[in-house]
Amino acid sequence: MINAPLPGMTAPDPELEAVHTYLTVVDPGGERIAGAIRRTFDMLLDGQHTGRFRWEQLHKTEKTHCGTLIEINLQREFRFADGKILDYSINGIEVDCKYSQKLADWMIPPEAAGRILLGLWASDIKGRWSAGLVRASEERLNPAGNRDAKRTLSRHGRQEILWLFKEAPLKENVLLRLPNDDIDAIFRSTSGQKRINELFRRAQGRVISRTVVATVAMQEDYMKRVRGNGGARTALRPEGIVIFGQYGNHVQTAANLGLPRPSYGEFVSIRLARRRTHHGAAAWVELDGQQWVVATQGDPIEPGPKLPNIS
Repeated sequence: MINAPLPGMTAPDPELEAVHTYLTVVDPGGERIAGAIRRTFDMLLDGQHTGRFRWEQLHKTEKTHCGTLIEINLQREFRFADGKILDYSINGIEVDCKYSQKLADWMIPPEAAGRILLGLWASDIKGRWSAGLVRASEERLNPAGNRDAKRTLSRHGRQEILWLFKEAPLKENVLLRLPNDDIDAIFRSTSGQKRINELFRRAQGRVISRTVVATVAMQEDYMKRVRGNGGARTALRPEGIVIFGQYGNHVQTAANLGLPRPSYGEFVSIRLARRRTHHGAAAWVELDGQQWVVATQGDPIEPGPKLPNIS
């Protein structure tokens, strides 16, 4: 049993500390929690079938359902056992899972009073998320505020949250980072292939997820729209634009050029130019038998190289 509180806690709480230890062991960097949140947002937006990519585009009922979906996706990710009273049983300890659109503004039901809360917050537009643990004891709760007798943490209660991760980066939706003019240009066409071409033309140097590709294409065969043999790689190569994917040699080539490394299901596009004297010490790679650099505005448009074989 832990006799001293963890840093940030004012008093020992062996159960809360045990849950904290468990979660930091199974997800030390927070990637798994963040992934479950990202999947939840993507599921709600359902961009492949709706073309939506902003939280504001969701219906009120969908926003209300977000917390339940996050709870479900976290349970699937970590295989938490069902609690007898609350959402989860983590190492035999009852834990309630709550999500709010405002940081620490969780609605706590009567059955969770006095018990451990795993509270989450995330903002897609900000690209941030948080997760913390707190025991919802009486002295940390405001008086009941609605007909369901649900309560919120008091100012003191919020100060007692043991944060697992606070305002950590959330894998971004690149469509939320592009100017409105670029968004309008991408979605202007009625052709899924032309929309995908415009996406990779306009979002160069940024990581583009397969979810974004699906949202822009709005077709069942959306991944086909990226590939060669008629896809975006074929259409954009005459403009010097290449599209790096998740494959090992693609990732390394992108990194050698100083670009983000695409991971599974991700892409990075960029316009290249043949290396010339004026490029000086710019990073370069050898492709298709020639040396290439990331093109500057002053470089003429020329057909891009063939990318290395997938490996």
